[in-house]
Amino acid sequence: MKWEDQERSGNVEDRRGQGSGSGGGGGRPRIGGRGVGIGTIAIALVAGWIFGINPMTVLGLLSGGDAPVEVSAPAGRAPAPPAQDTMGQFVSTVLRDTELAWQQVFAANGQKYQPPKLVLFRGRTPTACGTGESAMGPFYCPGDSKVYLDMEFFDTLSRRMGAPGDFAQAYVIAHEVGHHVQNLLGITGKVDGMRGRVSERDMNMLSVRVELQADCFAGVWAKLSQGGKIRYEAGDIEEGLNAAAQIGDDTLQRKSQGTIVPESFTHGSSQQRMTWFKRGLDSGSVQQCNTFDAQRL
Repeated sequence: MKWEDQERSGNVEDRRGQGSGSGGGGGRPRIGGRGVGIGTIAIALVAGWIFGINPMTVLGLLSGGDAPVEVSAPAGRAPAPPAQDTMGQFVSTVLRDTELAWQQVFAANGQKYQPPKLVLFRGRTPTACGTGESAMGPFYCPGDSKVYLDMEFFDTLSRRMGAPGDFAQAYVIAHEVGHHVQNLLGITGKVDGMRGRVSERDMNMLSVRVELQADCFAGVWAKLSQGGKIRYEAGDIEEGLNAAAQIGDDTLQRKSQGTIVPESFTHGSSQQRMTWFKRGLDSGSVQQCNTFDAQRL
């Protein structure tokens, strides 16, 4: 990707210099007033570590609790990344590109796009969905309309998961912004409202459709971004497809436990994730991303 010297977003908050926030009480997240033990967290990380709807929602489902408790964010607005911080500027540039793409989509439908904030942090940070931790990977919190990212995840994505490249990193950001778009469209609230009303298996199936739609939305961004100020290079799209493949539930389960349990999928298989990302990329149309009405994923 050729992204240097392009317009950057003013919606990035850099909390990396503020230290780790404890937010939510003393060390571990609490969901609906219930403590979450290490066993529950381990299950949640398998289900939601990479590109989760929101790890706190996953933990809430597993513990049977209510909505995550709110915590206080650091006082005052965090500054933007410093100019000499290359990765911080990369994130800011990609976020701005998603803003321009979604402004276009919303304007075409007579609506105004409200962009999310993107918070850079290290270790832990308070969110409106509970305490966010680096081990959860990037996530979106609908409670405060913010994407949370510890950029050390990009190293994990490249070295441990076999998905290197700047476009793979941009895909991560675009996917989380896709969850924000779902929130704006009311999809997040409708799905979250099903918690406790359907079986765990059915909730997992809903989660898969949510995740695949966010993948498709990331593809819509990639399509609208082509020919814009950020210039794609040979191999960029392949990097995105590879990233989608490497974080499929079947691939993650095969690597972590040696067996595949389809009924436990919460994000979709590698093939499904590539298929829906490519569907958004080929069409550039939000209407082509209706995973909830799709007979086959």
